[in-house]
Amino acid sequence: MEERTLATVRSLIAARDWNELRSAITRLPLPDIAEMLADAGKADRALIYRTLPTELAADVAAYLDPDELHSLIQDLREPEARHLLSNLSPDDRTYFLGELPGQVTQRLLNLLGHEDLKEARGLLGYSEQSVGRMMTPDYIAVRPSWTVEQVLAHIRRRGSDSETISTLYVTDDGWKLLGVLDLRRVLLAEPAATVTEVMAHRAVRVEASDDREHALAVMQRHDLHALPVVDSHGVLLGIVTSDDMLDVAQTEATEDFHRTAAVSPIAGRYTEAGVKQLVAKRLGWLLGLILVNLMSSGVIAVFEETLSATIALVFFMPLLIDSGGNIGSQAATMMIRGIVTGDLRLSQWARTLAKEAVVGGALGLAMGAAAGLLGLYRGGYALALVVGLSMALLAVTANLVGAILPFVFTRIRVDPAVASSPLITTVADTLGLLIYFTVARYILG
Repeated sequence: MEERTLATVRSLIAARDWNELRSAITRLPLPDIAEMLADAGKADRALIYRTLPTELAADVAAYLDPDELHSLIQDLREPEARHLLSNLSPDDRTYFLGELPGQVTQRLLNLLGHEDLKEARGLLGYSEQSVGRMMTPDYIAVRPSWTVEQVLAHIRRRGSDSETISTLYVTDDGWKLLGVLDLRRVLLAEPAATVTEVMAHRAVRVEASDDREHALAVMQRHDLHALPVVDSHGVLLGIVTSDDMLDVAQTEATEDFHRTAAVSPIAGRYTEAGVKQLVAKRLGWLLGLILVNLMSSGVIAVFEETLSATIALVFFMPLLIDSGGNIGSQAATMMIRGIVTGDLRLSQWARTLAKEAVVGGALGLAMGAAAGLLGLYRGGYALALVVGLSMALLAVTANLVGAILPFVFTRIRVDPAVASSPLITTVADTLGLLIYFTVARYILG
């Protein structure tokens, strides 16, 4: 949002020119209006919101972050807050309420009417990471015996209350999902044709208890803009739409990005996180990595005599351990990406390791030759052999470690992103030193 636009709005508020203010605001896109509300001060926020036409108010509120929306609701009178909450779409309302502390959520639930309250509690009853928590019950269902003409009349009656009308859902009298019907096929069919004649009888679906990442993968694989959600008996409960899945994709990508840097995921924006929260998200990982790094110190202590006898070995320690960490991190990054996107399955671990062993061998030959030349320049043929052979062995080992750890974490139901660069680097450091000093002791005596 440009400062000039916000300044114009503030000047109109100061002048109490409500008609011009409404005209200026309603010409803006919804995300820009939401940004204006978020940036406005406490005194102006409620005034700007009250200026919005009724049909736009809830749509604009849906673009606000939970904390921003909560601040807005606190600035509104109780009838206005009740109207705002009741007009939010069920999925947006559930997300908003689920992000607030329990006491605040309960207080806001008390503002809802009986039907909205029942609906909100039902959706909040699903686990936080499940599809059920983010689905909406606002969809259009039709019966298989209806004609196309009846379907169109039903869309005209109920379409304004539905999240989407581009896909219709065919159910029996017990609301069991039988198939789907695209609006395009409805518009192109003869008015007397029945739903059974034009519907797709096989519908891709997920269960309400499924993880939202699974739903995202299903939508991406089948290129869907809306996905039906059913219970264990196939009864249609609601739908999830692509706009909600885009939010999930962004959230999951952010969490994985944080974990690959050994940072616990931060809820919300970085700019809103306090110093205490940022320290807490990073300190635990760093302390844990210190403990792992003690293994490297232990390896050096074991081979202290070898190191003392050939002091030139010290010069190549940073080269070897850094190279091992880089190789392992590269392998881990590719494996994590493949597992998260579904390109790699857990059952493919053996074939993947065989491929990465060959890749590691090729990398080891090239890097071992380069390191050997440096060793020759620094300390002669014996040192060149130690450094070159150690680099080759380390390349294969680090590459295999970086490839296998994401599979291990996935197998024990831990996010594979935990196999982060800092963790891989720390493990590779220990292995690199162990390989290096073992080879040195064997060759140099």
